[in-house]
Amino acid sequence: MLIGISKLISPELIKILMEMGHGDELVLADGNFPAASMAQRLVRCDGHPVPELLEAILKLFPLDTYVQHPAALMDKVPGDTVETPIWKRYQTIVAPYAAVEQPFEYVERFAFYERAKEAYAIVATGEEALYANIILKKGVIKGQS
Repeated sequence: MLIGISKLISPELIKILMEMGHGDELVLADGNFPAASMAQRLVRCDGHPVPELLEAILKLFPLDTYVQHPAALMDKVPGDTVETPIWKRYQTIVAPYAAVEQPFEYVERFAFYERAKEAYAIVATGEEALYANIILKKGVIKGQS
């Protein structure tokens, strides 16, 4: 164990976060997402909800400040009437870490899948909310000179 790192962050996940470079993307996938069939690197975080994991990751992971939207959500399928209150929760969690007022872009379902296939890693969670998938684009840690 380490001081200051959430117990939600497994050794495998911290290794992935440290390996990632500027512009690499990380998918936090809900329990319905086909993570195993899409991932170049798969990290299992079964049983953990995305919001808590997102909060723990953002304490360690800089969001990209050189893009308009450093985060992406899977948009609802047209005609789907399901509510997405988790998006408001994500907004609250991400806002303090984002350099832009609206950090999220909404990506059509199949385009989201294609983008997820190119992501550095996918984190499979036990999140039960629908449309709870989120992509984070890693930024840089500015050095002190």
